[in-house]
Amino acid sequence: MAEIKDPENTILMELKSGTVTIELLPDVAPGHCARMKELARAGAYDNVVFHRVIDGFMAQTGDVANGNTEANFDIRRAGTGGSDLPNLKAEFSGVPHDRGTLGAARSQNPDSANSQFFINFADNHFLNRQYTVYGRVISGMEHVDTITRGEPPANPDKMISVKVAADA
Repeated sequence: MAEIKDPENTILMELKSGTVTIELLPDVAPGHCARMKELARAGAYDNVVFHRVIDGFMAQTGDVANGNTEANFDIRRAGTGGSDLPNLKAEFSGVPHDRGTLGAARSQNPDSANSQFFINFADNHFLNRQYTVYGRVISGMEHVDTITRGEPPANPDKMISVKVAADA
C-alpha cells in the first residue's frame, strides 16, 4: 500500500479485489475534491457500480442516484444521475489525463459535473483541458484494471466502500 502523505485528501476505495488508494489534488480542483470527500463521508459512493467501462480507455462510476446496488438500482438508468447537490463549475488545468488519474464525468456542458467520475486505464490526453482532473491512483491500479468491461457491463463491479483516509 502506498504511503499516505495527506489523509484528509486521500480516498480509500474498496473493490472486490482490493483497495485502491487515490490522492486528491485540492490545489488543482478544490471544488471537485471537496465534493468527493463530502459524498464519501455520507456513504453515497458505497455499493455504486461501474456503469461504463471501456477497455483501454476508462472505468466510469459515481451515479449515486441510480447506480447503488442497495437502493433503487437500475442498470439501464445508471450513468444518468448524480447527487442532490448542485453541479460543479469546471476546474480545468494543465494536469494531463494520464493512466490512473481521476476525471470528472459530465454532460456536454463543462459545468455539469456532479458525483460521477472515471479512472483512466491509459494516457487519454485528448481529454486534457476538457474534463477536470482531481485525483490520481497512487496504489491499487491493478484492482482498477480488473473491473468488468461493458457499457453497461452485464454483471457490473461496484465500489464496496469509499472513505476519506483520515476517517478510516
